Amino acid sequence: QVQLVESGGGLVQAGGSLRLSCAASGRTFSSSTMGWFRQAPGKDRQFVATISWNGISTQYADSVKGRFTTSRDNAKNTVYLQMNNLKPEDTALYSCALKLRGRASYDYWGQGTQVTVSS
Repeated sequence: QVQLVESGGGLVQAGGSLRLSCAASGRTFSSSTMGWFRQAPGKDRQFVATISWNGISTQYADSVKGRFTTSRDNAKNTVYLQMNNLKPEDTALYSCALKLRGRASYDYWGQGTQVTVSS
C-alpha cells in the first residue's frame, strides 16, 4: 500500500506564504500523477493543482492560478505546493493524492494538513 503524509500547514496572515510537502512511500511515485485538493468545513472538496510524473505538466484551479505552484522531487518521493499571497478563502484542509499511470481516478490519499489564513 502507498502512504502519503502531508506537512507544512499552519496559521498565516493574509498575504503570507506557506509551502506544503507530501511525502510518499513506495516506488510508484516517480511514475504517478500527483494532485492537491482542499476542503473547508461545510463545503465540498475542491481540486487545487496537479503535476505529471516528470514535473513538466501542471494544472491549477482558477482560484489559485498565479499564486500557487506545485513541484516535485522524485529522488525524495516528495511533491510540494508553494502557496503565495494567501487569502482567507484559502483556509482549508489540504490533501495530496496519487494517481497510478493509466487510472481514471486517484488511488491513494493523504490525511491532510490544515491551512488557516487570518485577515
